[in-house]
Amino acid sequence: MSKAFASSGDTAPKAETLETVGDGIWALTAEGDPNVGAIEGEDFLIAFEARATPLMARRWLEKLRQHTDKPVKYLVLSHYHAVRVLGAAAFEAEEIVASAETGRLIGERGKEDWDVEFGRMPRLFDGYEEIPGLTWPTKTFDQHLSIDLGGTRGTVELSWLGNGHTSGDIVAYVPSQKVLFAGDLVENGSAVYTGDAYHQDWMTGTLDRVAALDVEVLVGGRGHIAHTRDESQRAIELTRDFIRRMFTAVEKVKNAGSDIKDAYLAARAELLPDYGGMPVFEHAMVFDVQRVWDELDGKRPAIWTVERDHEVWDRLTK
Repeated sequence: MSKAFASSGDTAPKAETLETVGDGIWALTAEGDPNVGAIEGEDFLIAFEARATPLMARRWLEKLRQHTDKPVKYLVLSHYHAVRVLGAAAFEAEEIVASAETGRLIGERGKEDWDVEFGRMPRLFDGYEEIPGLTWPTKTFDQHLSIDLGGTRGTVELSWLGNGHTSGDIVAYVPSQKVLFAGDLVENGSAVYTGDAYHQDWMTGTLDRVAALDVEVLVGGRGHIAHTRDESQRAIELTRDFIRRMFTAVEKVKNAGSDIKDAYLAARAELLPDYGGMPVFEHAMVFDVQRVWDELDGKRPAIWTVERDHEVWDRLTK
């Protein structure tokens, strides 16, 4: 019997937990669903990630309003994926901030990604009827942008550290408190989705640059918050381990002249003992292996469409 497509069979609600991870810094986790966060400035907020719909975003904001009623001045998007960006309207932010590359990717493939992610993860799109359209950044940068929090609060440093989960991912770092929002460049207690990734860059230079930051609290894209320096480094290395072992397994099969389904079976078998019980594992592996296979052929990430999604899924799982 074939697997339920992607996360379409994942219909159970997830418990949401709001944690204070610093002085005026909060993160919301949800048992492997996408994490979000907020950083308090002197008279404003910086929100990190938007969720998939305005309704889902408002649920997060209602929890945040138990701690602060300051307006959201900046909404920071780590990358272009629909589950991260389409709830932006709820924040009424003065600026929507992303890397210039993320802005380009929204124009190139944002509508297709919306359609695809809605089909893959319908539970995350509660209230999808409210989505007003694609989310476009109003402020972009190439590699680095510093936001002054005002008073004696210091700054938030937004940085593009290299190709990774996509070619446009950024992180948000609060140096005064050594807190990092890493987005999907780091997962902690979740499988790693790499369907639009640059694996070789990500598992080497990009994660090296993430690891070089002076971090004592790390909020990844999915999974648990890392509350110490050692836990933060462990989360980075677990992410690297997942990518490296998967890439190596696919490469070995491809070099032996076998086909992509054999590569999928080999990579899944390699990772299943350590990562199989984590969120989105079965969902991610199919699309991850297809992307590794394409990268080994020297191709940039192809645009996922609903038709391509199902063709790849059926080919590898049936």
